[in-house]
Amino acid sequence: MTTLSVSHTAPTKSQRITGWVMSGFVILFLLFDALIKFAAPPEVVQTTVNELGFKPHHIGVIGVTGLLAVILYAIPRTAVLGAVLIMSQLGGAIAAHVRVDNPLFSHTLFPVYMGILMWGGLWLRMPALRRLLPISRPE
Repeated sequence: MTTLSVSHTAPTKSQRITGWVMSGFVILFLLFDALIKFAAPPEVVQTTVNELGFKPHHIGVIGVTGLLAVILYAIPRTAVLGAVLIMSQLGGAIAAHVRVDNPLFSHTLFPVYMGILMWGGLWLRMPALRRLLPISRPE
C-alpha cells in the first residue's frame, strides 16, 4: 500500500474552500441545534422528552455541551478537540435513536453523515490530519 502524495502536502485552494464549506455546514447545523435547545420551542421539548425519553432539564445540558463543542470546532487551533467532542455527542444521538427504534437512514445514521462531513472538512484543510489519517490505495 502506498499513500497518495496529497496526504503529505498542503491543501490546494480548492481543497481548503471545499473543507471550509463542509465544516461550515456542520458548524451552522450544530450551532442551530445547540441554540434551539436554549429557546426550547414546544417541538424540541416534545421530541426530546416524549420521543427520545430525556427529562426536560437535560435539554439545556445537551445545548451547552453541543455549543461548547461546536465553538471549539469552529476555531482552527482547537478544531480537532471540538471534532472529538462533537463525535461523542453524535454517538449519544445515535444511541438515543437506536433505543427508540427510529428509522435507520433518516434518523439513526444522520449523526454518522454529520461526522463524515465534519472530519472530511478538517481532513481537506489540515495537513497534520492528512499525515495522521492518510488515504491509501493499492499498488
